Amino acid sequence: MLPRRAFVTGCLAASVLAGGGGGAAGAGEAPVVDLTRQAWNGRGIAYSGYRAGQSPQTEVYPTKAQVLEDLRILEKNWQLIRMYGADRHSEDTLEVIRAEKIPLKMMLGAWLNGQPGFEEDNARQVATAIRLANAYPDVVVAVSVGNEALVSWSDHRMTEERMLETVQHVKASVPCAVTVADDVLYWRQPDARLASAVDFITMHSYPLWGKLDIDQGLVTTQEHVESVRRAHPGKTVVLGEAGWATYTVGEQHAPRAGDEHKQKRYYEELMGWAQQIGMTVFFFEAFDEPWKGTGTEGHWGLFTEGRKAKPAMRALYPDLLPTGPTSPSYDEAP
Repeated sequence: MLPRRAFVTGCLAASVLAGGGGGAAGAGEAPVVDLTRQAWNGRGIAYSGYRAGQSPQTEVYPTKAQVLEDLRILEKNWQLIRMYGADRHSEDTLEVIRAEKIPLKMMLGAWLNGQPGFEEDNARQVATAIRLANAYPDVVVAVSVGNEALVSWSDHRMTEERMLETVQHVKASVPCAVTVADDVLYWRQPDARLASAVDFITMHSYPLWGKLDIDQGLVTTQEHVESVRRAHPGKTVVLGEAGWATYTVGEQHAPRAGDEHKQKRYYEELMGWAQQIGMTVFFFEAFDEPWKGTGTEGHWGLFTEGRKAKPAMRALYPDLLPTGPTSPSYDEAP
């Protein structure tokens, strides 16, 4: 195991190539990825490569060939990826990145569930995340302990005390930064105890879930970020999830809020603003995931499950243009 605080010489010295990293690198040097510093570290994207018939719940994972196909797509426009579970999918992705020398860095996740009966799963997730962070210090720039496990509406909620213990354990065991990813509703609380324990805050913002439409999209995300900064002044904030679905179902959204062209607008506005103010963003998400269902949750991708570009990506990926619709039509919906 590498010394944990060797951030600059260890995993946080990993550099991103071309296309938008920030930092004070000298001429001819790739910028340093340091998520603990309030800065633009390059474009980030949430990546889960699950295709039809695959799911983390059934432990049917994408093949390495499929992972390679995905990473070849992502490396053209992003420098950072975020993954959620310390499992076969994440390990395969790390192996492919290293073997193929793909210039992507990863924020690796450990998925935690505070419900009874998940104690062994949680322990396995934490142990695997620690092992992978130590095995791939050239790729893993941070470990995220849990995901939306503290916000009040979470269906896998953990106690703050248990999360604090887990964060301290992981921090003592890995050579890179450690964070916790959660919704703005948790992080905007001044008494959120995890704020002082993590190396940086990873927050989520989803105006779409608040019955807001695209005209309120960016301004609401800006307000969310500022609320967290006010609650925890001086703490680095990373936007770990922000996105816009291309199709929505249910009462939690404005009518027909999900839309491909709205996603394009939100992506462009959000990424432009984040680079301007010096904040790293992991846009949610790369590809549609069928295992999440046919409603809103299945349509957050910038690409379809078949790896075809939605409007936000078509100028960048002329080789991935679709031959038909890439999201359901409201007019045709039952």
